Amino acid sequence: MPRTRPAVLRRFHRAGRRRRSVKALGAALTAGALAFATPAGASPRGGFISQLSTISTIASTVPANGDVNPYGVVVEPRTTGALTAGHVLVSNFNNKKNDQGTGTTIVDIAPDGTQRVFAQIDGNALPGACPGGVGLTTALSILPGGWVVVGSLPTSDATSATANEGCLIVLNSSGHVVETWSGSPINGPWDMTAVPTPFGAELFVTNVLNGTVAADGATVNGGTVVRIIVVELPGFAPLRISTQVIATGFGERTDLNALVVGPTGVAIGADGSLYVADAVHNRIARIDNPFFRYQPATNGGDTVSSGESLNAPLGLAIAPNGDILTVNGGDGNLVETTAHGTQLPPDLIDNSGGPPPGNGALFGLALTPNGNGIYFVDDATNTLNLLH
Repeated sequence: MPRTRPAVLRRFHRAGRRRRSVKALGAALTAGALAFATPAGASPRGGFISQLSTISTIASTVPANGDVNPYGVVVEPRTTGALTAGHVLVSNFNNKKNDQGTGTTIVDIAPDGTQRVFAQIDGNALPGACPGGVGLTTALSILPGGWVVVGSLPTSDATSATANEGCLIVLNSSGHVVETWSGSPINGPWDMTAVPTPFGAELFVTNVLNGTVAADGATVNGGTVVRIIVVELPGFAPLRISTQVIATGFGERTDLNALVVGPTGVAIGADGSLYVADAVHNRIARIDNPFFRYQPATNGGDTVSSGESLNAPLGLAIAPNGDILTVNGGDGNLVETTAHGTQLPPDLIDNSGGPPPGNGALFGLALTPNGNGIYFVDDATNTLNLLH
C-alpha cells in the first residue's frame, strides 16, 4: 500500500523527534531558519544604493493573455524543473482590462530579457479552497525544493467591495498548482518572504483584509504578519505544520488606485529580526524574535524609521551591507535605511506614472544573485527593471 503523507510525517517524527508537539518541532525548525537567514558576513558599512547608477529595462512583464500590474518579484535560486537559476519570477495582479485582483499569471524572465509564462492559474480548477478565486499579489516565494508559493487576493469586479480573503497557492517547479492554503489567519495575503530551514522553510506573510472592506476607506489597524512553518518531504507537496500570527496592529485601508494599502514588504535582517514596510503609517517596522515568537507583537511592532524620505513604502529587501531597502508607493524613490533607523539619500528610480512621478508604480523588488543590483517592477510601464 502506498505511504500516505501523514504516515511519512509520523516516520519523520520518530527519527529523533518522537512525541514532540508541533510547537516544539516548530522551535527546532526555526533554529535552523535563523542560521540560514543570517548572512555569514556583511559588506562594509556604507550606502549600498549609492554604488548603483544605471537603470536597465529587462523585459515586459505582460504575457500573451494580457495580464498587467506586476507585483511580486523573486529570483530563482536554483535550476529545478522549469525554474532556472538566476531567472526572475513576476506575478501579475490585474487582467488585460486592468481589473484589479484578477491577474492569474506568473512570468519567468531571463537576465537577457527572454520572457515566458511560468504559470497561468485557473481559479475554477484549484485543488483546494481559495475564497474569491485568483488575483495574484506581491506575495511570491520559492521554497528550497522548488515549490513556488504565491498569494491571491481576488475581486470579482475590480473593486474593494468584492475583495475576498483569498489564499496561498502552491505550485510545483513546472508551474502546476498542487494545493492551496487558506482559512484564518490567512486573510488577504499581500506580501511574503520565505526562509529555508533544514527541513523545509518558514514563510512570513502580511495580511491586509482584517476589517478593511467593512471600514469603507477608513484606516483600521488590523493588518497582521503570519508565520507558516512548512516541511518538505520527498515525493510530496509541502506540508504546512504550523500557522501562527506573530504581529498585529498594522494600518490598512481600501484604496481606489491600489485596491488595498497595508503592510507590504517583509524581509529577515542580518540580526534575525523581521522588517515590515508599513505603508499606511509611512514607516519601517521591526518584529523581534520572529522565528520563536508565539505571542504576537502588538501595535505593528517597533518603529525603526518613519517619515522623511519614506512615502508609503511598499516593497522591501535587505541590502548586502544589512541596510533596509524600500520602494515608495507615493513617489518613484528607492530609500535605504540602516538597521538603526538612519535614512540615507534616496534614489529616484521611476519617473513614470504620477503625479508625482512614479506614484503607486513600485511594488516588488529583489537583489540580484551576486548582490550587485536590484530588480524591481514598474506597474506603470509593466516592466521588470534592474538598478545596477
